[in-house]
Amino acid sequence: MKARTLKKNKVNIITMGCSKNLVDSEVMLTQLRGNGIDAHHESQQQDNNIVIINTCGFIDNAKQESIDTILQYVDAKEQGLVDKVYVTGCLSQRYREELEVEIPQVDAYFGTRDLPALLKTFKADYKQELVGERLLSHASHYAYMKISEGCDRPCSFCAIPLMRGGHVSRSIDELVKEAQHKAANGTKELLLIAQDSTYYGLDLYKERKLADLMRALSDVEGIDWIRLHYAFPTGFPMEVIQVMKERENICNYLDIPLQHGSTSVLKAMRRGTSREKQEELIHSIRDILPEIAIRTTLITGHPGEDEAAFEEMLGFVEKMRFERLGVFTYSHEENTHAYTMEDSIPAEVKQERANLLMEVQEGISQELNAEKVGKTFKVLIDKKENGYFVGRTAYDSVEVDNEVLIDASKHYCRIGDFVQVRVHDADAFDLYGDVVGDEARS
Repeated sequence: MKARTLKKNKVNIITMGCSKNLVDSEVMLTQLRGNGIDAHHESQQQDNNIVIINTCGFIDNAKQESIDTILQYVDAKEQGLVDKVYVTGCLSQRYREELEVEIPQVDAYFGTRDLPALLKTFKADYKQELVGERLLSHASHYAYMKISEGCDRPCSFCAIPLMRGGHVSRSIDELVKEAQHKAANGTKELLLIAQDSTYYGLDLYKERKLADLMRALSDVEGIDWIRLHYAFPTGFPMEVIQVMKERENICNYLDIPLQHGSTSVLKAMRRGTSREKQEELIHSIRDILPEIAIRTTLITGHPGEDEAAFEEMLGFVEKMRFERLGVFTYSHEENTHAYTMEDSIPAEVKQERANLLMEVQEGISQELNAEKVGKTFKVLIDKKENGYFVGRTAYDSVEVDNEVLIDASKHYCRIGDFVQVRVHDADAFDLYGDVVGDEARS
């Protein structure tokens, strides 16, 4: 009689939410594989028997999407399509007790800093020698680098401190080693992310060290672009802009979420600033580095945002002419300071205001892009799609910003390569161009 062969586990990691969650999933993937476990990120093969869902709990829509995904895989488990379902990440951190009651079919719930405990369910260990190494879930020519975790800010609307805890910086040495490892494996662009990158280093070094970190990363051989995300405006270290100006491989790009353009609403949001101070900051940044592309995000419908405050924000956007803008509608989050206020603005009004802001921004973006026609830019090629090679300039981040489209019937480009592109046409959110110079091939 033959001995029964045990089926080998195969793990599929599903990621919801932001790039910071993606980094966590990539670390998890690296640790599982480092322990000899057959693990994949969002595999399309449908042959896994274990699913780990890394959830988002930031706003209502994201929470609902995470819950729907959990229910989808719980249903698959009940049909015998998978053996186990584990849930981790922000939603699980924030609502674990409720989730355990409402969806008990999940085999285990874990928080945002529970990776060692999750690994133990696989009889695996957290391997310190893998710290700084990370298997990427996308093309290897760019990589997100999480420089810190958590946040100490008191913003009224934000639940991130509830899910991610207080601010904890990673050391410069550790981040440089990670950058060196990435460069050795073909990464050309580092996208620095955090809940609050402005605060970087204050806990470890007793002073803000973001500029020093960027200098150290800039010295890593093989890294062509470094891009800064999620810089909190209050207390922003202006030395960072000087470093951008001095270092060729630090992109003239800044993602700085301002969240509103009315002083009264900024006060209600507990942002520690005013419209005037924000305008002064943006003008100071542009004075030092006129060619910088500034990306920001704004929120419509926060408690206290009356029609006059919204009109003020509309005027703020028209005046500041941000190169990139994203708009969110306010989400009334339990246990935040704003939850004590009345969420009196109807959802349709919040959305209508968001649409009006984006209409204004579309016109600004169209005008700014039209100025690029006839100019040549260094472009990093990300993918091929719908008959075009798709890339980005140094003024654009992955997924959220403008793209450069190159007709694949006229030019050949390799994914992950830099090419020089002369822009011949532009619309509000895309540039169209031809490869020029030595790279031009037909």
